[in-house]
Amino acid sequence: MSKLIITAALTGAEVTREQQPNLPITPEEIAQAALEAYEAGAAIVHVHARLADGTPTQDKEVYGEIKRLIERACPVIFQPSTGGAVWHTAQERLQPLELDPEMATLTTGTCNFGRDIFANPQEFVEEAARLMQERGIKPEFEIFEAGMIDNALRLLKKGLVREPLHFNFVLGVPGAMAGTVRNLAFLVDAIPPGSTWTVSGIGRHETPLALAAMAMGGHVRVGFEDNIYYKKGELAVSSAQLVARIVCIAQELGREVASPDEAREILGIPVKT
Repeated sequence: MSKLIITAALTGAEVTREQQPNLPITPEEIAQAALEAYEAGAAIVHVHARLADGTPTQDKEVYGEIKRLIERACPVIFQPSTGGAVWHTAQERLQPLELDPEMATLTTGTCNFGRDIFANPQEFVEEAARLMQERGIKPEFEIFEAGMIDNALRLLKKGLVREPLHFNFVLGVPGAMAGTVRNLAFLVDAIPPGSTWTVSGIGRHETPLALAAMAMGGHVRVGFEDNIYYKKGELAVSSAQLVARIVCIAQELGREVASPDEAREILGIPVKT
């Protein structure tokens, strides 16, 4: 097996300070959370920007400040979201790509998201893929439903993305695919040989799916965006605490944890010089 890539999803667009008092909101707080996650073992930080009052924003200036502070603090891979919040417009969602990050997320289909609809029409998906290709940004396909894999493969056929592909299976979102190991195995079996993949288990599904992914040779995402608890009834102190648990389990399983540069090599991202 390759070394284990751990992604820390630091903030998200839905979690509030009322739900998780330790949620980082300002660029300085997000950068500090990124540093702590890196020191705990994360190679990638997945970032949603917020305004000072906690409102989700896709403003490239806010993302730019977060990116600058994170790059000054540590060598993790900065991965902004093009998902934003469900009410952001397509053009708002694409703004972080103007910063030329090494990597960015791309959801390749529409699904229910709690009481909302997470809309990703084909026109938007193709435009995002085109921009990422032009700017040399590695897409991480966010897969909430099985059909989104087929949509990602259509991008490949159209020449809008290049292999090897990288997928993130987001399982356990209310309204989308359930957070079961059976579903994870089904999705992994549907992607092209040579692809890499990560699992993001939502809420109580985070740790069980992480264990399955580690055993199956995949990679793992944890953090406040996906889960605010360390265990039932006990809020996590930080995303770094959730990363540290994965590192501990990986060590017990004999799975080495990848550094940021090792993650770049695994994912086919040019190593920074």
